[in-house]
Amino acid sequence: MMMIDNSILHVKNALADLDTEVQKILTDWSIPLNEKDNLILPILQQKKVLSQTLEDLEYLKANPPTPNQPCGISKYRQD
Repeated sequence: MMMIDNSILHVKNALADLDTEVQKILTDWSIPLNEKDNLILPILQQKKVLSQTLEDLEYLKANPPTPNQPCGISKYRQD
């Protein structure tokens, strides 16, 4: 369980770092708008993956799999 807690913490920190990066880009008036889009898109894609990872880790923390059984994450996902 400690490993999941550490992973959750790292993912949350990474998400916060990405938010900070987006804010820096948005508030930098020297970057043209079309360039901002190009810079922000990959960050948003990373955020989507990390958000899903965080959701999966929180599910596993709340619903730990039994030994020698699949974790069951695919059953709870809506997408």
